[in-house]
Amino acid sequence: MNFELTEEQSLVQLMARDFAKDRIEPHALKWDQDKHFPKEVVAEMADLGFMGMMVPDSYGGSETGAITYALALQEIAHADAGIAVTMSVTNLCGEPILRHGTEEQKLTYLTPLASGEKLGAFCITEPESGSDAGSLRTKAELKGDHYVLSGVKQFITNSSFADIFIVMARTSEGGGTRGISAFIVEKNFKGLSVGSVEDKMGLRTSNTTEIIFDNCKVPKKNLIGKEGEGFKVAMSALDSGRIGIASQSLGIARACLDEARSYAQSRRQFNRQLSGFQAIQWMLADMATSIAAAHHLTLHAAYLKDQNKKIIKEASMAKLFASESLQKIAYDAVQIFGGYGYMKDYKIEKLYRDARVTTIYEGTSEIQRLVIARETLKEST
Repeated sequence: MNFELTEEQSLVQLMARDFAKDRIEPHALKWDQDKHFPKEVVAEMADLGFMGMMVPDSYGGSETGAITYALALQEIAHADAGIAVTMSVTNLCGEPILRHGTEEQKLTYLTPLASGEKLGAFCITEPESGSDAGSLRTKAELKGDHYVLSGVKQFITNSSFADIFIVMARTSEGGGTRGISAFIVEKNFKGLSVGSVEDKMGLRTSNTTEIIFDNCKVPKKNLIGKEGEGFKVAMSALDSGRIGIASQSLGIARACLDEARSYAQSRRQFNRQLSGFQAIQWMLADMATSIAAAHHLTLHAAYLKDQNKKIIKEASMAKLFASESLQKIAYDAVQIFGGYGYMKDYKIEKLYRDARVTTIYEGTSEIQRLVIARETLKEST
């Protein structure tokens, strides 16, 4: 693998960094406090091509590839992780349509998603179905030329503002994951409603609600792939999504290191800078080392995706290591700040809260370990 970035990758990374520094970072603490979803900033990100980075330009995407996407997402997350997850989920929403959709579905739905004209949401989690996706209860019953969906999805990102929902629902009973199918549902379909906005610990600029399907009529042509293939569709999308969460984790981790380093260099105790104490130096050294390792794991998974190679294990490894490393990095960064790190006036307090969910969503760390172990056991000696 060539670790040198191409000119295009470097330019997009710099563009994302400048945009994040200019349009997001100055407002991030206030937006977090107000639980504000900055629609105007998301629209600007779409204009820059950040919402369809792996989609061909024939469908309105920027087609920059997974490495460039990972780099850009890091920069957005460095400024605000909530806005980064909005970017990540909209890209995730387009993945099933790109990989498994019909030409009509791509033209109808992928194009407005990739161009940023519309936002997407990915609906798999339910009140009683998290890591065990095979136990989901939302039902889809075929009636003539429509499916009728009934059920509730929980913790859905972008949901109040999304126009297009990728929904996993059960089309047959008793088949476990084999009874699940994937659908494209539009916001204006009768029977779809949005629940109350969740009051979250972190990622407060990201909109999260329940989605309720009450005999929601979905055209038969909006089935993605074949009946019973929904779990496969979802898992292939989440493999790519895990590169996104690894990148988000890296962005937060880099921000933690930046804040901790700056504070350690400016704060004086016992007549010397904090950065002069070996205990602080070792914390910073461990942070930098973990970030470098996570960065290489993430770009390796992204490289394999760009080469159209299998990424199940590599994406899970990147997500696991980046998100778990972030927990220690955020903890140590707050520790360096001492009591000030516990105060909402400081960015590090927000970063600490934003960090926590990265080991939970799009597959918990425990699920990532199961995936990695399963793939490792398949390998021949």
